Amino acid sequence: MKKTFVSFAILGLTVTSAGCNGINKSNEEMFHDNGNTINVNDREDLYNKDSWTKKGSQRGEDFGYVRHQKTPGGNVMPMKDMYSINREQVADTISKMSVAIPHVKDCATLVTDEEVLVSYVTDKTDKDGRFNVADQVKKTAMSVIPRWYHVYVTDDKALMRDVENLAKMDTDSQHVSDSIDNTISLMLQDSPQGREINNGENANGEMSSDYEMQDDDVHQINPDKIRKDNIMD
Repeated sequence: MKKTFVSFAILGLTVTSAGCNGINKSNEEMFHDNGNTINVNDREDLYNKDSWTKKGSQRGEDFGYVRHQKTPGGNVMPMKDMYSINREQVADTISKMSVAIPHVKDCATLVTDEEVLVSYVTDKTDKDGRFNVADQVKKTAMSVIPRWYHVYVTDDKALMRDVENLAKMDTDSQHVSDSIDNTISLMLQDSPQGREINNGENANGEMSSDYEMQDDDVHQINPDKIRKDNIMD
């Protein structure tokens, strides 16, 4: 009786081992190792449909799957230093999605390394209408970009040219941070920004507490520059 039990146990282990080997072999064929990352397909530019090489991927049939493991040291770099995105493709996506919003007729989007500036034209002129459109445009942008980004919107037609001028610069341009700050300050002064994201973040996604803001976006806007009528009663 004991011999029979042992025989079945050995058989079970053999089958289990073979099954695991089969799964592992299948995983090796399905997934690609890249350091501490395992993903289904070779990664391509974010939102760049022209870079999709697999026939199934171009039709949107593949799921997205990525698995990350901590490095032995366990050190975690800041989120914005961890990833890079195709900023022009993201800006294109935000602008396309924004003009699909009712009452938005034109939209220009600038994506920097940590901010999104959206300038749009709307036929809404009343305070509540402008506020609601701003909220929709802002949320649309936030649905596209990584979470550490801050989003600023404006329906002032004059500021669309300012946003366009910033697009001619890059992260290495002289005084680029000051230029971005100045444009954002004008956007906050002249245009509604929609509702607060949550209790810990303002309408633009900036941290509310002074402690958290120390490690937040380097382009902090002086709250004194924001007109009180930007806040909806």
